[in-house]
Amino acid sequence: MGNLFGLLSGLIFGLGLILAGMTEPLKVKAFLDLAGAWDPSLALVMGGAIALGVVAFARAKGRELSWTGARIEIPTNRTIDTRLILGGVLFGAGWGIGGFCPGPALVALGSGMGEAGIFVAAMLVGMVVHDKFMVKA
Repeated sequence: MGNLFGLLSGLIFGLGLILAGMTEPLKVKAFLDLAGAWDPSLALVMGGAIALGVVAFARAKGRELSWTGARIEIPTNRTIDTRLILGGVLFGAGWGIGGFCPGPALVALGSGMGEAGIFVAAMLVGMVVHDKFMVKA
């Protein structure tokens, strides 16, 4: 049953990303271009996602098991350190340069957008390099 929920959630998430325009690099770059032709529409998408996340985490906080029976493990670490800041800067730079973040890049690749393949390949290389050379926290 957990796999079915995962599949349905992934399909709904991917469809939402497509409908919101998160898989279109030019739209994402226009959102990030605060000094130019700024497109604020993705701010509404993000605001909706944050609001839904706040409600979902608040409901999950008092539970031990998810709807599928899987154990809920909410991170408790609230430390802001150099690794977190550097990771955020690298994530933002990649998002701004490529016009993708990881989820929408995978959806775009799956829907046949070839340029997403370059981003996904670079993302995978970055993950391997991180796991091979970075000191584990």
